Amino acid sequence: MKKLLFGCITAVAALIALVGCEQDKVVYSGPNYLMFSDTLYQYGVQESNEIFNVPVSATVPADYDRTFAVEILDKKSNAVEGKHYKLLSNTVTIKAGEMAANVEVQGNYESIEPTDSLGFALHLIIPESNEWEMYGTETKVVLQKVCPFDINNFTGYCTVTSTFFGGNDIPNQNVDMRLITSDVAEEENTIILHGIYYDGYDTKIKFNTKDPLKPLIEMKEQVCGSTGEAFGTIYGNGNLLLNQPTSYTSYYRTCENYLLQFVTVSVDNKDGSEYGTVGTFINVIEWISEAEAEKLKEQGY
Repeated sequence: MKKLLFGCITAVAALIALVGCEQDKVVYSGPNYLMFSDTLYQYGVQESNEIFNVPVSATVPADYDRTFAVEILDKKSNAVEGKHYKLLSNTVTIKAGEMAANVEVQGNYESIEPTDSLGFALHLIIPESNEWEMYGTETKVVLQKVCPFDINNFTGYCTVTSTFFGGNDIPNQNVDMRLITSDVAEEENTIILHGIYYDGYDTKIKFNTKDPLKPLIEMKEQVCGSTGEAFGTIYGNGNLLLNQPTSYTSYYRTCENYLLQFVTVSVDNKDGSEYGTVGTFINVIEWISEAEAEKLKEQGY
């Protein structure tokens, strides 16, 4: 019994020692370096023209305020300060005892076009002794216009162009574009596309609005047609299944009211096992006005 008790005490002591080792923190004891926290930032400029931050970091704290100048590198920028954005200050201050601060920037929503590719470079002016060669003293900021999301902008008439159309893999699908309609679904941020490939089949697509810079779309597996319509005969259970592969990025654009979606079309057997894959295709769906839709109808769409 004594041997067992001694063994338990020894084991507990070893565990305590091990935990103590794991809790020891590695303390940085190197030089005092200053830098932008990253070399590239991307910011969505929205209607509210909210302020966004470009972080600056130090490797060690100081017992006094540290103020440094920040300059715009015009030769490395195509965004114009005062037009597309403005720096709220040409200096940044890391306060005593702290190791980070922000360069504050405000975008100009009205001056940026949806298709613009704009950016500007910043240079942190610091003593040479504080420069870390590995990270440098510059960063690049990319600006992207982000229009407000309104699901109603993705309803009504829309055109579907797809690599599914007109290819040799789908002998009975010889159109180059389809004119369809869409409605708001009961589910949040979800629409119903009517007849994306064939009449009589509805397709639900959900908009992921969590991150304005990642306007992604999501779709569950659903039937989009029949093998009889596509190939003139029945394969498997006769249904064409539409899936959105996770290996590709499918997204929407609020400023231009369109979405780009990668889809995989497949067929299952009657027992639910996979019969085969038709292929992976790209859909581009663009919402248009009623007047534009009427013109397309006159052209036979």
